[in-house]
Amino acid sequence: MVVAEVSIYPLDKGVSLSEYVARCVQVIDASGLDYRCQAMGTVVEGELEQVLDLVKKCFEVLQTDCDRIECYLRLDYRKGYSGRIEGKVASVEARLGRAVKK
Repeated sequence: MVVAEVSIYPLDKGVSLSEYVARCVQVIDASGLDYRCQAMGTVVEGELEQVLDLVKKCFEVLQTDCDRIECYLRLDYRKGYSGRIEGKVASVEARLGRAVKK
């Protein structure tokens, strides 16, 4: 499984991009993969092929009316593990002895 951080948005649509980000979040939500939408990107967990296919679908949704798209994709693969979106945070919280802001 991989945990991926994805940030994808058009560069040719001005300063307010939430409309375009929302399109991608709809695609991510429909995928059935576990995800967390955050202020600067979305964290998704799945098999590598699923995550890469998901990023491609986000591109396709934006390409309909965006001429320039930027995407940051960071992948963390760990064989034999799942549930790492919550697990990584829980590990930090255990070391702190308290919950972190989410």
